[in-house]
Amino acid sequence: MSAVIELATTQTGAFSSAAPEGYRTISVTPESPRLGAVIGDIDLTRPVSADQEAELKRALTEYQVIFFRDQRISHEDHLRLASIWGEPGLHVGGKTNSKVTDDPRVRIFHADENSKQVSGDVWHTDQSCAPIPPMGSILYIHTVPPHGGGDTLFASMYAAYEGLSERMKRYLEGLTACHDAYDVFGPGTPKADHPVIARHPESGRKLIYVNRGFTKRINEVPEEESRGVLEFLYDHCSLPEFTMRFRWEPHSIAFWDNRCVHHHATFDYWPNVRSGFRIQIDGTEPPRPA
Repeated sequence: MSAVIELATTQTGAFSSAAPEGYRTISVTPESPRLGAVIGDIDLTRPVSADQEAELKRALTEYQVIFFRDQRISHEDHLRLASIWGEPGLHVGGKTNSKVTDDPRVRIFHADENSKQVSGDVWHTDQSCAPIPPMGSILYIHTVPPHGGGDTLFASMYAAYEGLSERMKRYLEGLTACHDAYDVFGPGTPKADHPVIARHPESGRKLIYVNRGFTKRINEVPEEESRGVLEFLYDHCSLPEFTMRFRWEPHSIAFWDNRCVHHHATFDYWPNVRSGFRIQIDGTEPPRPA
């Protein structure tokens, strides 16, 4: 057993394989030991009950990213699902690879033979450059490549934190980092400082809050030290032990908690089509220092 796995298995919640308990109105099937669960016995084309809302919220908090299969949802359905958690929001960037629909809260995520790149093909959390980043994102894919491809990878920042040595945890706590997406989204894009180690507002668990897509430097240490520590953290956060891979099927949905999950869109299907829509949910507070 590697040192990082050996350490991680001593932490609360790591490598739990226990079956979900207490879900009465939905089914919950874990997808990996670290994060992710498929939600069943629910029809998202209809309003969900108060009990289902409560169990969906619990599942997202417990599994960090939840998935739905065979849900042929409309934009109205998509927005209704998002509104269970909060206000559907707008992208903070000046420019993006995604396009807007008639409703600016619903963005088109489409790639085909004319696409040179796609949104999200680097490990990141959505728009961490914002003073208050999105709470979560809900991606609905209706068309998938014919022979596979276009998978989305997810990584648990709880597991990544728990896999650090105790000395590294002590070193990182209290540090902040600058998140800036000017080079990705262009002029008018905000930037913000956030804690390197944060605490989730609902689960109370500690997590790593830096990402390769948007974090530029650690503020309290010299530039060379910052560069070395961030490169270590980027590589550490994407270790296979902390990740899972979601294979899309037509009319699938992925909903990730942007506060504790990294994700990476795999662009391995050119020139085939992968197409769908995404909604993000506004956050209500900046990341909390641990």
